[in-house]
Amino acid sequence: MTSLLELRDATKVYSGGLFKRRATVALENNYISVSGEHPTILAIAGESGSGKTTMGMLMLGFIEPSSGQVLYKGQDLWQLPKPVWKEFRREVQAIFQDPFEVYNPFYKVDHVLTVPIRKFRLANTREQEHDLIEQALTSVGLRPDETLGRYPHQLSGGQRQRITVARALLLDPKVIIADEPVSMIDASLRATVLKSLRSLRDDVGISILYITHDLATAYHISDEIVVLYQGGVAEAGSVEAVIQEPKHPYTQLLVASIPWPDPKRRWGQDAVLTQGDVFHLETQGCKFAPRCARAMDICRQSRPPLFQTEPSRAVTCYLYQDSPVLEPSEIGRVLGQNGRRAEQAQGATPAPGVPQVGLPG
Repeated sequence: MTSLLELRDATKVYSGGLFKRRATVALENNYISVSGEHPTILAIAGESGSGKTTMGMLMLGFIEPSSGQVLYKGQDLWQLPKPVWKEFRREVQAIFQDPFEVYNPFYKVDHVLTVPIRKFRLANTREQEHDLIEQALTSVGLRPDETLGRYPHQLSGGQRQRITVARALLLDPKVIIADEPVSMIDASLRATVLKSLRSLRDDVGISILYITHDLATAYHISDEIVVLYQGGVAEAGSVEAVIQEPKHPYTQLLVASIPWPDPKRRWGQDAVLTQGDVFHLETQGCKFAPRCARAMDICRQSRPPLFQTEPSRAVTCYLYQDSPVLEPSEIGRVLGQNGRRAEQAQGATPAPGVPQVGLPG
């Protein structure tokens, strides 16, 4: 079955420097696919500089890979004829991190809704245009009479972000790529935006690539998760398996950094102790080895492959070298197999021990 959107052996290298050119590998040999037929929420998680946003930019067609391919319905994105490219632009939508930068402060918020309608000729009359806008706003929990006709600064961050969700919905997309969609809005408004995203999967049937550094929100709304470290996959699988029982030392550090609702519990008390935050972008061995207290000689000598530790889990770590080896292109074998499926999401409750963020049901 052909995926709607896919990264195939994609690498992105940035070069810079005025006198001495230096290359930074932002993403390395990644394989990720998103289905348009079985809606799911796939989280891409990691710390700043791990390659999350670069992955999203590649899949949106904003930048071109240095090597490898970005495929849309099995075709190379950068070789698409113009009519198919326009179809791609409609079916793959984005929600960005900053809900204010999306808007032109000189235009009312209506502008971001009317432009896609007119560009893609979604309405024949102004009345139809107005009806489409009202339906989209209502679907994300906004009242049109309290939203339309206002300037961006007159709305809250949560309202502005939900308008961008409504804008994406106008085009009837198959996939939405959401890059840190709640990181720059108040905590009290995050649950509302996250609920809107989860409703897109459950009620509208839209797949979402959820890019985040926040594992707590990723756990609450995602089905599967891929943890990136310096451009490569550290761990991937069902979100329950990865968050509840992380295997990779890096994932363990990320999970340990989640603030727990227990004043007696010290942050990071269950984490693997590190030897210092020493980054080596060019290394023959495991990229995480300089920070890992469990690193072995083999970790410094060669890159670990993906080991399938269980049906819904793959880990790039020699601690699990007795497990079967997966080729990078086979990562789909652990994604979508035993994770929370969309049809089971209704009524699901988080497992004990995972901190809550107040997400409405």
